[in-house]
Amino acid sequence: MATARPNDSTERPHPAVRAGERVPPSSIDAEQGLLGCVLLESATLVDRCIEQHLTPEAFFLDAHREIFDTILRMHERHEPIDVLTVIGRLREENRLEGVGGEETLLALSEGVATTAHAGYFMERVYDNYLRRRVIVTATSIVESCYDADIEAKTLLGQAEQDILAIGQERPGEDKSWAAIVKSEFGVIEKIAREKKGLTGLSTGFVDLDRQTLGLQPDSMIVLAARPSMGKTSLALNIAENVVLGARHQPPRAVAVFSLEMSADALARRMLCGYAGVSAFDLAKGKVNRDDVPKLSGAADVLSKAPIFIDDTPGLEVAELRARARRLRHREDIALVVIDYLQLLHYSKFARDGLQRETAAISQGIKEMAKELGIPVLILSQLNRAAETRDAKSGKPMLSDLRDSGAIEQDADIVMLLRRPSRYENDPDHDDERLAIVDIAKNRNGPIGKVRMDFDGALTRFSDRIEGVAPDGT
Repeated sequence: MATARPNDSTERPHPAVRAGERVPPSSIDAEQGLLGCVLLESATLVDRCIEQHLTPEAFFLDAHREIFDTILRMHERHEPIDVLTVIGRLREENRLEGVGGEETLLALSEGVATTAHAGYFMERVYDNYLRRRVIVTATSIVESCYDADIEAKTLLGQAEQDILAIGQERPGEDKSWAAIVKSEFGVIEKIAREKKGLTGLSTGFVDLDRQTLGLQPDSMIVLAARPSMGKTSLALNIAENVVLGARHQPPRAVAVFSLEMSADALARRMLCGYAGVSAFDLAKGKVNRDDVPKLSGAADVLSKAPIFIDDTPGLEVAELRARARRLRHREDIALVVIDYLQLLHYSKFARDGLQRETAAISQGIKEMAKELGIPVLILSQLNRAAETRDAKSGKPMLSDLRDSGAIEQDADIVMLLRRPSRYENDPDHDDERLAIVDIAKNRNGPIGKVRMDFDGALTRFSDRIEGVAPDGT
């Protein structure tokens, strides 16, 4: 009995394909070899197949699918698996004749003399399955292109997502417990050595980092506020700190998706803020002699910063994910900023109502963070409930997140921003520089309030030193 690896290029004609038809990628010999190995050594090989994401659909022949499906169900019920028990199970379910009878099962088990090549057979079966998946997906993409009701931008984003989704199904690296513990101890050693209390990407703000330990990989961070509280400014300040390497961290690339403000407006705001020049005065033509050199220096620094701004309005979630994915691959971005959630679209769920669409958008952003392995900072509007509930201070709550409670559920961190000076009856109303960031949810850390300074003329946030005036006195 042959035990050598089969040569796919010399395999016999496919019995399921008629003469003249193009044969889909498949290997009958590999499927038979794998099933034969499993029947001989089910105790270990069934689990290996599951770990390799092999499902009945991975087999091309219907009979092979039926046999493997039976084996998996028997495995789930902890039944003994060999050629006789599988024959018995198929007979009980009246499916034995459909797979070719006892002769087929006996031929499978007798066709291999050793299970040494089981790994090779798994690879061949899975490889051909992936090729068929690509063909089916590509065919579906072609058909979608003829649908005039779907925008081309949406088609492109969905096509990329569908193709890459196939690759994401491939089995990942089997990371042992020892390797995980060693990796985490390395993080602990770094914290002890640097004494910064940071395990994630620094926001550039000491108190905010102390509360969050930085922006963690795979995390969805929501920054929510009522209009004109400064949430865009805070997000841009964080992005600037990341690209310029604040708090002794190396500069990292950032992608900003601005669905509300244009790239030009964002660039002007960042230039003026970094230079310490009022954008409002600049717009009115009030430019001092010292302002131009300051702006020139800011332009020189920021023009070299690895920041990528996309100001396409009304982005679909699938398209946004596709663009972020490309930037992650090409530019190694370390942070994604989205301004803001309620301006995104998810046409697939639009007909189900605003709450359902918002929930789908939130879930899509969370999945993107995990897929890219970096933090995603997304801005969100708050509803009017806080001002109705507490007109004195307008203190927001998690339940004030606009349109859907799913945002709260999906987020790893929720930061609620408010400025007491905007509410006449607030005890801190007279402090025009005070901004409060309430960490209302922190999946992996403490919650609490962070007091910061906000310079409205420069639209810049800074660490607050209580008892010290803005001029340092």
